[in-house]
Formats: sequence, structure tokens, C-alpha cells
Amino acid sequence: MHIAIDAHSVGTGLAGNETYAANLVEALAEVDRKNRYTVYVTRAEAEARFGGRWGNVSVRRTAPHTPLVRIPLTLSAELRRRPVDLLHVQYTAPPLAPCPVVATIHDLSFEHIPETFKRRSRVQLRLTVRATARRAAHVIAPSEYTRRDLVETYGLDPARVTAIPLAVAPRFRPVADAAELARVRGRYGIKGEYVLAVGSIQPRKNLARLVRAYSALRRGRGRSNLPQLVLVGKKAWLYGDTLTAIEEERLGDSVVLTGYVSEGDLPALYTGALLFAYPSFYEGFGLPPLEAMSCGAPVLTGNRTSLPEVVGDAGLTVDPFDTGALADGLARLIDDDALRAHLRERGLQRARSFDWRDTARMTLQVYRRVMNDE
Repeated sequence: MHIAIDAHSVGTGLAGNETYAANLVEALAEVDRKNRYTVYVTRAEAEARFGGRWGNVSVRRTAPHTPLVRIPLTLSAELRRRPVDLLHVQYTAPPLAPCPVVATIHDLSFEHIPETFKRRSRVQLRLTVRATARRAAHVIAPSEYTRRDLVETYGLDPARVTAIPLAVAPRFRPVADAAELARVRGRYGIKGEYVLAVGSIQPRKNLARLVRAYSALRRGRGRSNLPQLVLVGKKAWLYGDTLTAIEEERLGDSVVLTGYVSEGDLPALYTGALLFAYPSFYEGFGLPPLEAMSCGAPVLTGNRTSLPEVVGDAGLTVDPFDTGALADGLARLIDDDALRAHLRERGLQRARSFDWRDTARMTLQVYRRVMNDE
């Protein structure tokens, strides 16, 4: 087979989409030396990351990055100029793709919580993703929750939708080097113990409520007795509520906003954290909690959508819409050394059950199934 993968997200800082594309390409190259792959990219960083590494993988630039031009025009023209047997995309495929399409759709948040998106993005996603899901030869979901949601929301044949869990890159392991831990703390202005949150600043990550829960705890304990709150992630969209919460609660340097952090620094940030908080109320999978567990950080997360499926019994789950419950969860993990140690051990154990090579093998099975059905 000659398989094409749209990896335009690599090199963009698009969090989960970029992580998925980059790790899937690398894992497929590791486990499959038989089939040919063409990887479509739009950024020089992606070209440098993939170019020349494997004999059966070629890289092609498909500019511009703007999806409204690239997907229906540039990518479609490339597929006709240099035909492939199968195209794998995330969310959106060219409307008249000249080959079978496998589409990975990570979640349908734009369908269920549209208020957390800008109007243009919401309309665009509803039109293009729905059409892609219904035309695709097969759809991949990252969790059973999302698989059921795709079937129910879009009326898809369950046989055409497969749940394939994600994983974390090998670099996400506990960091034992004290100098590296100190370097990363210094780089981001972290002083002493800290509660870590990782994810782009956007409404469904629920960071404004986390800030207010943290502030409520701070009021009861006093500033000197509470770890800093470190928010890692770039400002994505509709991030004003989070910044307003920090300002209104007058948290000052008790909250650290790092902006986008490279993957190279994340393992040390996770390892050094007293605990990791991920109060998102809607996730198709939720990679950051798995990354945190892989690095030995005790996890506090929401009890909605796919998150309980990911953390299992290795994390403390609470109602993400309840500020008091979030504050109580923070307090439990800050105060209870034994609970943190238990969750650290359970998290490391659970994280070992997720492997990108398994993700790649299961994805390859989908490719084979599609081509055999053609």
C-alpha cells in the first residue's frame, strides 16, 4: 500500500493534534517497513523532523497552511498529481478525495458545547467534519466515549468506527536529574512546590474554574502555605475568562502563566509538580493526564466524557463544574502524602499500558481493512 498522512499540524504548537500526527508517523515508521508512506506537511519544522529518516517514508510540503485553501485545493491537486492508495486525515478531508479516506476525529466538542468556540470555527467544523465522517471509508476515535458519540451524533455505522487509544512519547518518564528539574523551574519562574496544569487556554479546559478553586483554597490557608499554580499552554481562543479570573482573584505571582512550552521541558515540569490538575469538562481522550502519570505526577481530573476511561483508578476524579469539589480535590492531594504516593504508583503502572506502537499497529489494521473492502 501507498499511504498518505496529512500531518499539517506538526510544527504548529496545536497540542493534541500535533502530538497525534507526529507520534503516529514515527510509530508507523517503526512497526511497518513494508508499506510506503507520504507525509504531507506545511511547516519547515515538520519537514526537518520527518525528512530522510526512513527509506519508506517521503515528505511533501503542501502550502499554504490555511485549511480553507490547502485542503480543497492544494491537497486535492497533490493527490491527483501523485496518486496514493489511501489518505489518513484528522477531522477534515478534501471534499472530492480521489482515494479512500481514513479520518481520525478526536472529539465532537464543537457539536455539543458550541459556545466554547468562535462562531466561524464552530460553523466550519460542523460542516466539514460531519461531511468527512459520513464519506470516510473508516473513522478512528481515540476512546470508546468518542466512538459512541460519533455513532450516535452522526448516525454512523458502528462497524465503520474504531476506538484506538493514544499514548505518550518515550520522553515522558520521571526525570531523576536534579539539575534538569532546577533548570526548568528557573526557566519558567517557578518557586518552591507547585500545582501544574497543561493545556491550551480555551474554555473547555476549565482553567478559570481551577483558578477560582485555587483562590478559594488560598483564602482559607494563606498565601505562604499554598503551592504556586502553574498554567502551561498558549492562549488559544476565548481565553479572556481565565485571565479575568486571575486578575479578579488578585493572585499575582501565585499563578505562573508560562505560555507554550516545548515537549523537551514538559517531562521535568510534570516530574517536579506536587500534583497535576486537569479540570477539563470535555475531552475526546485527554493526553496531558497520561503524560503526567507517565512522569509520576499524581493526577486530579474531571469525571466527564473520556477522562475516567483514560485515568482509570489511577487518578482522583471530581465534578469539573463544581468549584468546591475542585478545591476539595486540590486540598486532598496537597495535604495527603500517602494518597499522592498511591496515585503516583498507580499512574506509572497505568501509563505503561499505553504505547504508540500499539496505536500504530491498530491503525495499520484499519488501513488493511479499508483496502481489503475496496
